[in-house]
Amino acid sequence: MGQITGKSQKGQWIPNLTDDQAREHIEKLLWPNGPSCRHCGSINVYRMQGASVRRGLLRCRDCEQQFTVTVGTIFEDTHLPLSVWVNAIHMMASAKKGVSALQLQRQLGIGSYRTAWHLGHRIRLAMKCEPQSGFLKGSVQVDETYVGGKPRPGDGKPRRKGRGTHKAPVMVLVESGKGGKAVSRHVEKVDGATLGPIMREVIDKKAALITDELPVYKRLGKDFEGGHHVVNHAQGEYSRGGIDTNTAESYFALLKRGVIGSFHHVSKKHLHRYCDEFSFRWSERTSEDSERRDLAVKGTDGKRLMYRQPMG
Repeated sequence: MGQITGKSQKGQWIPNLTDDQAREHIEKLLWPNGPSCRHCGSINVYRMQGASVRRGLLRCRDCEQQFTVTVGTIFEDTHLPLSVWVNAIHMMASAKKGVSALQLQRQLGIGSYRTAWHLGHRIRLAMKCEPQSGFLKGSVQVDETYVGGKPRPGDGKPRRKGRGTHKAPVMVLVESGKGGKAVSRHVEKVDGATLGPIMREVIDKKAALITDELPVYKRLGKDFEGGHHVVNHAQGEYSRGGIDTNTAESYFALLKRGVIGSFHHVSKKHLHRYCDEFSFRWSERTSEDSERRDLAVKGTDGKRLMYRQPMG
């Protein structure tokens, strides 16, 4: 397929595709070497022809089952046109602070808020990064923050700040420097039993660890050969000889601006999906919008999320 053209709609550039073009583009990304059976993996397949045949329908000569490129992806059984899907993925991949379900509904002409909301969460699943061991290398900053709205006046809830708050804790592990990757997770507790396994899972053992003065990091820092460097925020220290947690703070600032400015409210139940979305965009921030979109489309393969399965 040729170069995707687009149009600007209310300040947001979106691809200008027909449904056939969207399907062809998805096929090109998910089947770079040609179509293969979604059921048995065979490449001995052919496209079905005829006036009554669904567009994009193929059949496998080995297992004799029919399929389209959407089978086994977040697109499977969708009632939305694939052009709407590609447009939505492009919007979410290119919007620095995220796109709300209401904005998706309005700009893409989706019939209901519930459909747009579920669409967004399925795309966030496609953006989810499954980092292999040692994913983050070099100098890695680890920090935590708390996400959630301010208590309403008169609701009787205490106004605690920092680690005494009732807000949801989020940790980020991010490579220092331009173009570094990031992984963020919603965690239940900020303790060694919770943070340790995540750090050991995604940070290379040879990396240098940079954190604030939280005591739990002192114990966990011994696992990394590059050493553990501490910035003591409690004593007003924010940088020392090039050692800082500024990259982690920048990530959190972006996440919080997205929650406050775009989504307004994010429940703890679904916070992990928003973490996946912001981590994806951060890690691919040096890519063009179209490259980021296509990477997210590739991430749809092998993933399903049913409406009543929001935590999967």
